Amino acid sequence: MRRLLIIGCGDVVRRVLPQLVRRWRVFALVREWDPALRALGVVQITGDLDHAASLRRLAGLAHAVLHSAPPADEEVKPGAADRRTRRLIAVLRRSSLPRRLVYISTSGVYGDCAGDRVFETRTPLPRTARAQRRVAAEDLLRRFGAASGCAISILRAPGIYAADRLPLERLRRGLPLLRAEEDIYTNHIHAEDLGRACIAALERGGVGRAYNASDDSDILMGDWFGKLADAFGLPQPPRVTRAEAEQVLPPVQLSFMRESRRLDNTRLKRELRLALKYPNVDVGIADAKRKTACSG
Repeated sequence: MRRLLIIGCGDVVRRVLPQLVRRWRVFALVREWDPALRALGVVQITGDLDHAASLRRLAGLAHAVLHSAPPADEEVKPGAADRRTRRLIAVLRRSSLPRRLVYISTSGVYGDCAGDRVFETRTPLPRTARAQRRVAAEDLLRRFGAASGCAISILRAPGIYAADRLPLERLRRGLPLLRAEEDIYTNHIHAEDLGRACIAALERGGVGRAYNASDDSDILMGDWFGKLADAFGLPQPPRVTRAEAEQVLPPVQLSFMRESRRLDNTRLKRELRLALKYPNVDVGIADAKRKTACSG
């Protein structure tokens, strides 16, 4: 049976583990042993991407790798590399190489596109440190693939949501949004669909290919939060000018409001043949509302 190594077994990957274990013998790098993973039949390997010596058992282990671990939260200087991905590549080189590696990156690598339609051929121009770290990781993996023959596929994911990971607290806090005339386009993907995209990329991902892992929504940030407020009976957020937002919002919130783009997902659907279960946020919000009602 084919062997799959998971690096970063977080929420998105766990949603599709039942499907993965039917197709692969699944191994996962974990910092601490998890009984829930054992119940699913996942073989756990204790280690940490921040400590190279703990990764030795990964060498020659798997036919394919699903890498979703984020880079370390550290400042990136021009030309700097993601140290976690660099350590992973170093251990993968020590023995028989995996034939395929799928990496979950971020659509933030594109930077601000002033609301333009964005295709995967667009040159990355990251503006934030977190996006710069992802570009560094992508570059490392592409070079590794070119040198080793390992087929690298990259999923560039936007805002991930699900019934249990909606930004409702932001609405409850009454944090403001930009006025309609200054609003930005946002992009979304349901966590389950992103997990399904990982499976599709493991099976059909193109060599050195990047994919915008986004749904079909074409929506402004204010409309996204407006739909959430209506669905869950919360107050509509106040609207302010950009200048006012700069004065009252924390830096992380502001960073998301400085970038506007509309991701094109044609390549995701055509090449990976992914049929989205949640093709837009309306479907996802309706599903979340239904699940919330059932659990209540």
